[in-house]
Amino acid sequence: MKDTTYTKSMTYIGAGAGVVLFAIFGLLPGSFLGGVMGLNLAGSLLGTPVASGVLARLIVASSMVLGVMVAGIMFITGASTLGWLIGTVVDALRARAQEAAEAKHRA
Repeated sequence: MKDTTYTKSMTYIGAGAGVVLFAIFGLLPGSFLGGVMGLNLAGSLLGTPVASGVLARLIVASSMVLGVMVAGIMFITGASTLGWLIGTVVDALRARAQEAAEAKHRA
């Protein structure tokens, strides 16, 4: 059976790195972009000069949360996928080197 030690550990390391990168680079832009989308949506639904009513605030707040969630999903998924890919390559190289060493030993 193929050993997947590095694949699993690199996936977890990639997910951790994705969380850190999201906290540093994705939280504020996700909030800003979601807020702008919410303002545009509230403006098109309720009228262009958006009043400070409860419905407009709920639309903007929910879109800000949605923007932060999408940014987090993108950062964590991308970093986890990159870690998984690196771990798979390392495991494949280790398996190839181990097979070559066994073949050399048998000869």
